[in-house]
Amino acid sequence: MKIKVTQIRSTINRKENHKRIMKALGLGRVGHSAIHEESPSVLGMIDKISYLLKVEPYHETQQGE
Repeated sequence: MKIKVTQIRSTINRKENHKRIMKALGLGRVGHSAIHEESPSVLGMIDKISYLLKVEPYHETQQGE
């Protein structure tokens, strides 16, 4: 199953490790989104910085987002 991860908060004044996780998820600006396969490594990264993100299920029919 795929999930859509959207950055909802800035990484300014955050821990360096959290900034690196954000970049690893393919995010970098507030409001930008990335689609990821639901795997233990991705879910672990999301759990670490959940206060910066909005996570929702992604369906293949959602084109153009």
